[in-house]
Amino acid sequence: MMELNLTRVDYLQVGVTSSKSMRLLPPQIPGKPQRIVVGDHNGELQCLGMKKGEAVPVFNATLKKKITRVELGGPVGGTRERIFATSGSEIKGYTKKGKNFLSFDTSLAEPIQTMYVEGAELFTCGNYVYNHYHDCKDANHFLSADSICDVICIPTNKVPNVTPVLACQDRVLRVLQDSDLLYEVEVPGPPSVMQLYGNDGGDEGDEILYGTSDGRVGLVQIGRMAPSHRWELPNEKRNGGVLALDSYDITADGVLDLIVGRDDGLVEIYSYDESDEPIFRFKQQLSESVTSVQGGVIATQGFDEIVCSTYAGWISALTSEPNIKESGPDVYHLSDQGREKIIGLRSLAFWRLRLPLLHLPGMLLVLIQLSVCCNTGLMCTGWVLGLTSEQMSKGLSSTPIIPDTAAKAKINSLKGELEELQQKVVTEREKYQQTATSKTAISAVPHFDINDKFVLNREDASYTLSLELQLPIDNVLLQSDVPIDLLDVEKNSAVVSYSACNPEEGNFLLATYRCQANTTRLELKIRSIEGQYGTLQAYITPRVQPKTCRVKQYQIKPLSLHQRTHVFDDARPLNTIKLSGPFSLAEVHSWVCFCLPELPERTPPGDCITFHFVSTFLDTQLECVYRTGFDSGSNAKVTKKGEAIFRSDNISTISILKDVLTKEATKKKISLNITYEINDDSIPYTLNLIHPKLEYQLLLAKKVQLIDALKELQVHENDTTFMSPEYRQILEDAEELQAEFKRQPCHLERLYGMITDLYIDKFKFKGQNVKGRVPALLEVLDNYDLQTLVQFFESGGENRPS
Repeated sequence: MMELNLTRVDYLQVGVTSSKSMRLLPPQIPGKPQRIVVGDHNGELQCLGMKKGEAVPVFNATLKKKITRVELGGPVGGTRERIFATSGSEIKGYTKKGKNFLSFDTSLAEPIQTMYVEGAELFTCGNYVYNHYHDCKDANHFLSADSICDVICIPTNKVPNVTPVLACQDRVLRVLQDSDLLYEVEVPGPPSVMQLYGNDGGDEGDEILYGTSDGRVGLVQIGRMAPSHRWELPNEKRNGGVLALDSYDITADGVLDLIVGRDDGLVEIYSYDESDEPIFRFKQQLSESVTSVQGGVIATQGFDEIVCSTYAGWISALTSEPNIKESGPDVYHLSDQGREKIIGLRSLAFWRLRLPLLHLPGMLLVLIQLSVCCNTGLMCTGWVLGLTSEQMSKGLSSTPIIPDTAAKAKINSLKGELEELQQKVVTEREKYQQTATSKTAISAVPHFDINDKFVLNREDASYTLSLELQLPIDNVLLQSDVPIDLLDVEKNSAVVSYSACNPEEGNFLLATYRCQANTTRLELKIRSIEGQYGTLQAYITPRVQPKTCRVKQYQIKPLSLHQRTHVFDDARPLNTIKLSGPFSLAEVHSWVCFCLPELPERTPPGDCITFHFVSTFLDTQLECVYRTGFDSGSNAKVTKKGEAIFRSDNISTISILKDVLTKEATKKKISLNITYEINDDSIPYTLNLIHPKLEYQLLLAKKVQLIDALKELQVHENDTTFMSPEYRQILEDAEELQAEFKRQPCHLERLYGMITDLYIDKFKFKGQNVKGRVPALLEVLDNYDLQTLVQFFESGGENRPS
């Protein structure tokens, strides 16, 4: 398989961009360079072409509000060369030459977040509401149960019926027919973006690629009555969430490749094997979130590129055009003797030595390259390799080397631009100094946008907090009123320092991250403790004058380590708590949202609502069901009554819900009737779920404790064959073991804490206080054995086994 070699090129910078806000217009003639269309948060829509490596404006348009989506449209099955852009609740349409042919105000209450165009069909979505317009006239609408992240439509030239698909935050793709839900497709993570497979939906037009916010990519076939999952790419390396997808033959093998852009700045390329499964081929790390990717020919005819837009507005490309110029002897002014010597050495290298020219001695290659660099400013290589310095000095004439005219013009242009920018900086600095000392000047706080994300990772039961600015970040201060752990992040180059804080005053964490120069994105990892809830605050200070910062708040919820799922096992031993009282669906939904993450702010439609969750730390499960009904009192007065039922195999989860929901209802002065059923079999079941995790952490801690002693033995003894195979393996894996132990600080203590809570909660529901027996429980854990621990729970610790 041919190695893929792509080079990054930066073209220009616009304002802050949203996902899918950059597109490439189709070429007027196949193979010719294409134009770039991009919209930013300043409301600027720009169409750009490339000429001699420079971005040349074709047309500009200014919209009233920030541009959230740019799409291309055209006749069904034809060329998509009409430009559509969303701004607030308005949609603008432009031809490829910049003529405004459409101004459509949808009059929607919420701004348009996503859009798709298919012939005369226009699909728009806000946060929860989907609208379908035919020739700009209302056709259908749909209210989603959770927020909508993207919308797409199956090509109508392949599938006769208009079939839109919504990607929703609750890990579901919703397939619609008119204004009704046809069916739901469950996917492994919250889908953030969709793209037609092969840009046309495949052979039958019903295949859709999707990317999730937790970094997975998959392919699903949307059948008429049921879906079919084709393949899924797991996120084993824990890369960022997927923001952009495209299909383009960048490998030039006649088969479209898959291009993936992620919110951690990673761009990936996958090819397909014989069974149409994706195979990793190439990756490039950018420093900012990649909001759009698309393959095409931009700068130079004959060289494919992957064009990327980033959150900060950079339009960059990964180009197949080599950045090293290959040249023969005709480029240089050589004497006849020098020219003949070059050709002779070339023939000698190929025919007699049977070696390619790149295998000639490297020292001579370096000498010639340095000579060319000093005279031209460019790195020029060719088949002049192999000449000695003596022969080259005799063969070369005194005529100077003539550089590439286009390259020389590019260098001069860059030098001029650099000088202009330096002069502009000096002028602005002087202007600022004068203004700062003026008595009449008014200091204005600079405004800056923050692209932030606070999401739960199932793999390691931690939260990822990512902060991204268009400006360089100076420092970030974290403050929390609940206990949390900060975990190491390999990509994070910031220096962290901790300040002393007093937990009695409600301050459990005070940490400062100082960023290196030109850092615009910072990623942190946090692990919370279930049952303890509060607020994490981030104070973000960019490198701007005057100094200013913005505060972002993130809620640490009582059951913060639970994640939405579509699967619930009724065969497990379950504990149940039932709450009833005069509350509405909206009220109980707000209480559940306060307790659990990944729930929509808006109450889902219907009289009965069901949610399922799984604990990312322990793999226990939780079911939430709430509904409303009507009761008739003795005085024939009808009163509204609500009911909420929670089931879980973890009794601690039930205990946390009981405490928090009771507290929230008391704030609203709502009287609750609470009943519960405790299944004693759930205790050993939960302990069995914890067992492999606890056993692994105990073994890991034991191995890490032995490393220093074993290394000391290794220093004094040259031969370590006397050691047992287990000890030798620990020495070999020492670095990996220490790194893993460092990545999971306090993991063992967390498991001890959860077992302790399980013990206390079991007897709390029986009306007993067993906190005095906790030291005995910890003694059992120090000499851990599963059966002994189960017996301790069953006996209550009174008749502890010796």
